[in-house]
Amino acid sequence: MKRRAVIALGAAAVAPWPSAVAASAANPAPAEKTAGFLATEVSDGAKFRWWWPHGLVDPVEIAREVDQIADAGFAGVEIQDVHHSVKFDLDPAGHGWGTGPWRDAVESALRQAGRRGLTVDLAVGPSWPAAVPGITPDDPAAAKELFHTVTPFTGSITVPVAAETFAVQIARLVSAGVLDPASVQTLEPVNGQVTATVPDGNWLLLTYLVRGSGQQPEGGPHTDPPSYVVDHFSPAGTKAIRDAWNEHVLTPSIRRLLRDAGGDLFEDSLELETDWTLWTPALPAEFAERTGTELLPVLPVLLAPKGKYLYAFGSDATNHLRDAFNQVLSDLYHEHHLLPLRDFAHSLGLRLRAQPYGLSTDAIRSATLLDVPEGESLGFKNLDDFRVLAAARDMAGRRILSCEAAAYANGAYSTTWNKVLQTMGSVFAGGVNQAVLHGFAYRDAPGAAWPGFAAFSPYNGNGIGYAEAWGPRQPTWRHVGGVAGWFRRTQKILQAGTARADLAFFRQKGFTATGIGAPWATNDGIPIGWTHGFVDEASLSLPAAKVRDGRLGPPRYKAVILDGDVFRGKDHTLSVRAARRLVAIGRAGLPVVVVGDWADVHPVALQPPLAQLLALPGTRVVADQTGIPAALEALGVRRDVEYDRSSLMTVHRVDGDLDHYYLANARHAENRVITAIDQDVWLTTTSRTSVPVEVDAWTGERRGLPYTRVGNRLRIHVTLQPGQSRLVTCQRQRVSVATRTFTGAETPLTGWALEVEDWQPTGVTTHRLTLDGLVPWSSIPELADVSGVGRYRTTVDAGAGGRASLVLGKVVDTCRVRLNGRLLPPIDVLEPVVDLTLGPGRNTIEVEVATTLLNRLRTTSPAVFGVAARQAYGLLGPVSLRWYR
Repeated sequence: MKRRAVIALGAAAVAPWPSAVAASAANPAPAEKTAGFLATEVSDGAKFRWWWPHGLVDPVEIAREVDQIADAGFAGVEIQDVHHSVKFDLDPAGHGWGTGPWRDAVESALRQAGRRGLTVDLAVGPSWPAAVPGITPDDPAAAKELFHTVTPFTGSITVPVAAETFAVQIARLVSAGVLDPASVQTLEPVNGQVTATVPDGNWLLLTYLVRGSGQQPEGGPHTDPPSYVVDHFSPAGTKAIRDAWNEHVLTPSIRRLLRDAGGDLFEDSLELETDWTLWTPALPAEFAERTGTELLPVLPVLLAPKGKYLYAFGSDATNHLRDAFNQVLSDLYHEHHLLPLRDFAHSLGLRLRAQPYGLSTDAIRSATLLDVPEGESLGFKNLDDFRVLAAARDMAGRRILSCEAAAYANGAYSTTWNKVLQTMGSVFAGGVNQAVLHGFAYRDAPGAAWPGFAAFSPYNGNGIGYAEAWGPRQPTWRHVGGVAGWFRRTQKILQAGTARADLAFFRQKGFTATGIGAPWATNDGIPIGWTHGFVDEASLSLPAAKVRDGRLGPPRYKAVILDGDVFRGKDHTLSVRAARRLVAIGRAGLPVVVVGDWADVHPVALQPPLAQLLALPGTRVVADQTGIPAALEALGVRRDVEYDRSSLMTVHRVDGDLDHYYLANARHAENRVITAIDQDVWLTTTSRTSVPVEVDAWTGERRGLPYTRVGNRLRIHVTLQPGQSRLVTCQRQRVSVATRTFTGAETPLTGWALEVEDWQPTGVTTHRLTLDGLVPWSSIPELADVSGVGRYRTTVDAGAGGRASLVLGKVVDTCRVRLNGRLLPPIDVLEPVVDLTLGPGRNTIEVEVATTLLNRLRTTSPAVFGVAARQAYGLLGPVSLRWYR
């Protein structure tokens, strides 16, 4: 058990958890009653990727930065040796990854994290992909490629062959890029050369050489000697990682500290790059054993320099051969890399967290094997890329799906928390329940300009670079405790119990990060309440993939939908084992919807199990995906959540007799345009006596909601701004419902005194202005290039006093409100409204607004940031008091 720190404790008879008011040392919240508030622990929160200029860090500063992250209310850090922005010598020999200074800093981080109840995650190696020092490109442990040459010829040809050549082949070229499969021959060298005489036609002579790819981790050098990427498909590659850790990382004190404060061993996505064809020496033998087909006769159609295939056989067989080749690589990746790396992590008291995509590998199977699978908000095309991993996590009985969160191209020092929360509001709707924010930057590095070291800005020496370097250098850090609280409470609900979903879409391949999902669900199902996941042969082979009471697996899928292979033009095929599993779950009582005419199913061995599947009483066949709704209705399959068509998305989790719902006005992809939601929603409950309770993710307050019950369904009303979310728990304990009636009276607030902290490299200066109306700072000459913190003050005569909502309108970026000097609870940045109790007579309202650093950086670093337009900072309004009783 790891040491855990509780943010706050309390008790309330109405709450299924201990109650709490979130606060942090850096962002203290006002004193509140604990009754009726949701308790969270440090471990519920978001983490940061922590960018280091490898070992050029001070252990004292490292401990101080752990404190900064802890004080703000976050859960932990992931140490990353990343410095794409630095073009100075960072002394890899003396201070690189795995050196004494680097280990001293890791010890400092672990020790202070243990004191503060945080966890520290360590990357497998410096930067990415997984690489270690001490191996050369030709080492058996290093990543390999298959280099080839192509020589066109007619008639006959004689060429010399080097001793290290892997193979020499000839093949007849039928047309551009198309080969005759019967013509492929492997030639045996004689006296150091090969000779071939061929019939008429255009022929190719191909030579192959297996060699090290020489790939190094991103943004180096990180070590001296240099690190090289390991072979992810062989035992030697993973052994090299273990050996490097034992030699360079695992001192007795670090081993001990990892047991106390260690979190995850982390590996980034599979960005294995080569100008030729990805390879591992055991491929020919493994391919033959696993597929029953010899590799050499089909090798020409598997050549893929820079990921692009060169030749085909002009038949469907080509695609099936490529699929088989990728499946063998996938199996080797799992068996020789992920599983032994997971065992190694467990031996250190860590979990294995990894991003199992980037190649054509079965990410669904990967996610079932990992302790914590992870996706990324920048690299994933849409929410179905996350649902692929979430469904695998759920079928395997895992709890967490992590996300490398909120990285934005050209977003350095201009990313707002408003943007981050809009992104994550949608990402959480895709099944993610842990954010690893990208990122927190160490204070400084050689050559770094104000405000300090940032891993990706300027990017490779020029360009604004990737967001973001969070921390005290950012004015918005003053308000970040509220953001941290939002993450803790949202993730706590999303990690509770087990997930539920309505439908499972079968996939012939477990790929993700492709943007290819379930079109009917995206376009028509989700907009009216349907939820879904994805299954493949691997997840249907898990022990939990059983049908009980007409439901499949832990997600309790109500039906499975089988369509053609979406990665191969809806090809009507699947593995025989998968077909037999579908028959088994259909016989066990799970409804099945088959899309399309499968009369052309292949291979021939699939025909008997498919015929059995189609003959089951619970199977319905539809011509295309538009027939899915009618088939589900005929099968009696009903969704858990229902509402009129909108951009609402939901996540449902069940914990005993509690039903937790996450409701978000979400974007399927970042470029989607959505509008506000104001509608009724029906929620299914486990208990027929449950009532709905809303948990305010910003304050932790738990409030009863008005509702209508029909059987085991509750109707509530939901209003959400774009990207905004709500947490609703349906529980047996009743919570009082606060009702309010707006009087119709509204008081505009237009006159303000404004005091601005102007953050500059030389320090902070102050500007004081009087405003008759609210305009962006960029429209005020004195503030046009200012970044920092502004305080807007006004007074209002409340007469005898009363209750009102302070509606702030548009604010850029974060804000907090004080009434008569008293700090009020954190405010939702997507809907900045706060309730006030005003005393008799004059009341003073102060709105503190914090900005990004972009506008000032446009003047201090114009070579990098001068191309960016000014951001419109400040309290922009319109601001008013809406009175209610």
